[in-house]
Amino acid sequence: MEKAYSFRFYPTPEQESLLRRTLGCVRLVYNKALHVRTQAWYERQERVGYTETSSMLTEWKKQEELNFLNEVSCLPLQQGLRHLQTAFTNFFAGRTKYPNFKKKHQGASAEFTKSAFKFKDRQIYLAKCTEPLPIRWSRQIPESCEPSTVTVRLHPSGRWHISIRFDDPTIKPLPVTDKAIGIDLGISSLVITSNGDKVSNHKHFKKHYRRLQKAQKSLSRKQKGSKNREKARIKVAKIHAQTTDNRQDHLHKLTTQLVRENQTIVVENLAVKNMVKNPKLSQAISDVSWGEITRQLAYKCRWYGRNYIEIDRWFSSSKRCSNCGYIAEKMPLNVREWDCPDCGTHHDRDVNASKNILAAGLAVSVCRATIRPEQSKSVKAGAKNPSGQKQKPKS
Repeated sequence: MEKAYSFRFYPTPEQESLLRRTLGCVRLVYNKALHVRTQAWYERQERVGYTETSSMLTEWKKQEELNFLNEVSCLPLQQGLRHLQTAFTNFFAGRTKYPNFKKKHQGASAEFTKSAFKFKDRQIYLAKCTEPLPIRWSRQIPESCEPSTVTVRLHPSGRWHISIRFDDPTIKPLPVTDKAIGIDLGISSLVITSNGDKVSNHKHFKKHYRRLQKAQKSLSRKQKGSKNREKARIKVAKIHAQTTDNRQDHLHKLTTQLVRENQTIVVENLAVKNMVKNPKLSQAISDVSWGEITRQLAYKCRWYGRNYIEIDRWFSSSKRCSNCGYIAEKMPLNVREWDCPDCGTHHDRDVNASKNILAAGLAVSVCRATIRPEQSKSVKAGAKNPSGQKQKPKS
């Protein structure tokens, strides 16, 4: 099972100088290749691939003004071109937007394949570095594991991290349990389960909002290119990093607990990218990170032998009575509790939705049925939401 561990490290002045030059060269090669590929298409309607840009890199190194490219390892430069090729592949497949040029102060990374580093005595030696990286080992890599790639990252806040990827044979499935759970994702309550449990939203961005507002105001008043502006930029980046760290820590603890306690986890396949277009809810939706929650649940279930199921986002989970199956005609967002007119059951909107999500997911896993949205009697069959987006309650 492939796994990656991320560690913080504190490079020596010599190592930092070399790494910063490497990151700058990776960014330069990436941007030059992107410019060449874009220009070739607009001028000649010609597609340039990785093979052509790799040959161009060899020629660039021979140019006098780009001779500094020879001072760093060639492997990260080649990996940068491969990443650009992946970006274009995803673009032509309709998964992402057109690749953008990389900027200097938005963070940078360099990937070293197995021939560009050495793993000796449980230490990492990068190409053209005589000393091992002073890594802060927050956890131990299994003895039988050999890293396949390492990625060095410089965050906008100035922190250095290294991600070590390896094949870990020590990961074993968790003991089988008979518990299954449906999860409804919300804003007031981050996670609502079919058991009736609600996990509150810690609102990490809101906790740091005042500090961030003050720091950004100070940054806007600094002269561009000055040292004081760089200090102010780092201060803003550190606040963003602290917010991200707090959020990630909370989500990892939450998703790990859910995976350990349940054999089957069912969630909705939400279109978060479309939902953040709502200007009234975009900041709140971005802060709760629904996409990150489902991503973590998916790979942790794969690691530990759990069943992860996603149901159709158009399935009427909120309007359907989980007791008798009655579908209400309307269910505005301000209705948090309701009584089923058919069976009289009193429902909490979000708990009821999570119960319906669980039932739909179990139907998919048992009979491989396709769960499609069902219309109430007053809605014409085939009618769709005119906005094309599913409204998410402030739950």
